[in-house]
Amino acid sequence: MLLAPAQDHEIEAIAAFVNRAYRGDASRAGWASEADMLGGQRTDAAALREDLAAPGAVLLTFRDDAAGPLLGCVWLQPLEDGAWYLGMLTIDPRLQARQLGRALLAAAEAWAAERGAGCIRMTVIWLRESLIAWYRRRGYALTGATEPFPYGDERFGIPNRDDLHFVVMEKAL
Repeated sequence: MLLAPAQDHEIEAIAAFVNRAYRGDASRAGWASEADMLGGQRTDAAALREDLAAPGAVLLTFRDDAAGPLLGCVWLQPLEDGAWYLGMLTIDPRLQARQLGRALLAAAEAWAAERGAGCIRMTVIWLRESLIAWYRRRGYALTGATEPFPYGDERFGIPNRDDLHFVVMEKAL
């Protein structure tokens, strides 16, 4: 598997890939869909480019080889306390049975560790019990902290519920 920083010319396609994986009918082919909780987009190219301007932020692509189709992607960003934020871990829903998510998560953790990360931190919508359990099986722990969902900011989707918030999870590297 090949993990590489996304190139600017790939950003539009990556945004479309992420949206298909998380929202709408196409996302239901996998087990990690958010379609029942959120409508609209998960991200867009403008937001990705804006976020990539943050120091150290990287959007990594995941392929079988350099010329192969996009299998997945993941967001990594160093934080102020030696932790790195991991987000938008995305695998094509049709390929989730290949256990590519495990491989991508491990590769992202190694990428961050090679750059000095002491731990990985992430946020997950509290209702995504199966996803939280998946991360727990990979060594992540709930910290007890929560963060509010960005209601009113449709860049992140249109909520179908009024009780969304994020739980914070961490794993020491």
